[in-house]
Amino acid sequence: MRDDGTLDDPYAPSSPTTETEEGTSAERTTAASRLRAYARDLTGRRRAQVALATGVVCCLGLTAVAQVRDETAGAATRADSSTELAQRAEQQSASRSLDRAATPSATPSASATSADPDTTARARKVASAQPTDPAPVVGLSDDQMENAEAIVNTGRKMGVPRRGLVIAVATAMQESNLYNVASGVLPESQNYPHQGVGWDHDSVGLFQQRSSSGWGPVGRLMDPEFATRQFLSALEQVPGWQQMRLTDAAQAVQVSAYPEHYQQHEWRATRVVDAIVPAGR
Repeated sequence: MRDDGTLDDPYAPSSPTTETEEGTSAERTTAASRLRAYARDLTGRRRAQVALATGVVCCLGLTAVAQVRDETAGAATRADSSTELAQRAEQQSASRSLDRAATPSATPSASATSADPDTTARARKVASAQPTDPAPVVGLSDDQMENAEAIVNTGRKMGVPRRGLVIAVATAMQESNLYNVASGVLPESQNYPHQGVGWDHDSVGLFQQRSSSGWGPVGRLMDPEFATRQFLSALEQVPGWQQMRLTDAAQAVQVSAYPEHYQQHEWRATRVVDAIVPAGR
């Protein structure tokens, strides 16, 4: 109860508050300022965030652009490298092709050809020492001509002069008619290749040589080359054989009962040798 006898309002403030219009206005001004400051601060923060986000996006964009540029440049570089490698491979392939194409048609230079005259001389000598197989002449059969070639080729290997080749062929013409003959008296001789059988004691082969007289083993005497070597080796031991008549030279080796029979074959033997080894070779 107040002094004036009125009851206190239980819901009234415990102390009186005096509000003036000026106080209220000041409070509102302060609150508004605070709100504006907060708004400015919030706006600033948002701008900073936006700027930061924008910067990040820009950086990412620049990075992506740089990567794209790098990849593009790398692809271009690889393409250039591949093109260069392909061009080099093509050039090398073309070079190898030219080498292969040029090799067969290449001819030795004059200096290379003349650098080794000994090689050229040997090549000519070998070529001249290998006569071609001629057709049979003077009525001979193929077998007879082959046997004549065996005599001539063997004599040339031995270095026997042409005159000795003619004597040897003429002697075989007389002794065996240029056939490699075995002996009916010596059955062993028939075990070797032969072209007929004779009956003149144990005489065998192209020159009818006798093993019992020391000419050599039967099997060797049935070999045309060995038989020819035996005859020509004996002929070369005869003094002055190149100046003798053909029949005398042959008889000096064969010691035949008919010494003059060899002479009749000289012209045929000469024709045969000329056919096998042309004159001048």
